[in-house]
Amino acid sequence: MAAGDKGTRWDGVRNHTAKQNLMAMNKGDLGFFYHSNEGKDIIGIVEVIREHYPDPAAAPGEPWVVVDLRAVKPLPKPVSLAEIKAEPSLAKMSLVTSARLSVQPVTVAEWKIASRMGGLA
Repeated sequence: MAAGDKGTRWDGVRNHTAKQNLMAMNKGDLGFFYHSNEGKDIIGIVEVIREHYPDPAAAPGEPWVVVDLRAVKPLPKPVSLAEIKAEPSLAKMSLVTSARLSVQPVTVAEWKIASRMGGLA
């Protein structure tokens, strides 16, 4: 949120599946911001403002990429991993099946359910 409309870079991804997910993101796509270390909660909505490009922190020749995101809004109510796991309709959500993967796809149905759980209409 502090970065405002200029957004910030999502860097440090060092997993090939997560990298492929970054590369599938398009400008204007929305995503959930999930705290994987602090509380394990979906806490907000982000927007892709720049599609993937080489990670400036990667060593020469390494295949890692980054995207730029901006915070859209916080969720009125954070949605915990425990709540997501307790929701039967989210049993196949990547956050449940691949919790350690830092960049994950979210289906339209999952988006609607998790958004509702977070207090968004």
